[in-house]
Amino acid sequence: MRKKRSCLFVILVVGLVVILLAVIKSFIPLGEKVAVVEIKGLITESRSAIDRIIKFKKDKTVKAIVLRIETPGGAVGPSQEIYQEVRKTGQVKKVVASMGSVAASGGYYIASAAHKIFANPGTITGSIGVVAEFSNIEELLKKIGLKTVIIKSGDFKDIGSPLREMTSEERELIKGLIDGVHKQFIRAVAEGRNLPIDAVERIADGRILTGEQAKELGLIDQLGNLQDAITLASKLAGIKGEPQVIYSEKKRPSIWDFLLRTLLQKGTNIPLSHSYNLWYIINQ
Repeated sequence: MRKKRSCLFVILVVGLVVILLAVIKSFIPLGEKVAVVEIKGLITESRSAIDRIIKFKKDKTVKAIVLRIETPGGAVGPSQEIYQEVRKTGQVKKVVASMGSVAASGGYYIASAAHKIFANPGTITGSIGVVAEFSNIEELLKKIGLKTVIIKSGDFKDIGSPLREMTSEERELIKGLIDGVHKQFIRAVAEGRNLPIDAVERIADGRILTGEQAKELGLIDQLGNLQDAITLASKLAGIKGEPQVIYSEKKRPSIWDFLLRTLLQKGTNIPLSHSYNLWYIINQ
């Protein structure tokens, strides 16, 4: 009887040790890492992406960063802020961009700051340009008999108002603003991709490109998926062997969830505009 109890006690202790080691390994990752930062959806703010990039830039165990970009673009300011942070991070660690189904406009703007860019052959990218769109509902309001009164402090304060036609002076002012931001986009791509300004200007007309076309034009480096980008990032960082890949967005399971799954013998999967088409909004 005592022998049986002793055997059960030993089995229990060994089981608990195994579980404890697994928990420690899960919550305290060891070894050199490649971090993946996802930039998804319409770009309307920069804080969340910048915070994640800075976090991995400061982490000494993270040797390289991969940007997984899935976005059609977005607002000018946030795209520029993320671009600048990627450029600064690139001075400390290797940064590789991996394009998903769409990485155009502001998405390409951000990617151009990376050391290397991967895209799939059918990835939609490019769209280097700027657009501002305004609606005019003046005639509609006349039909329903609605009038508005605007009191403003200056001639241009209600520029872009949907309640009236835009004047020639206002069009000229908006066009100057668009051209200025467009030049900023072109300079950023030229600097990031180490391309002549005139080479970028020739294709900076808002056109969209496939990954294959972008490669022919020098806008990306290689055709490949996310795993290919991770492999190259690891190589550029000098990591020997298989790197540990971490994702900032992934919420780690609680210790109780982990223990329950372990006891039930279930596995745990731990895995990711400037053309701004329609998204470039001028606030008044």
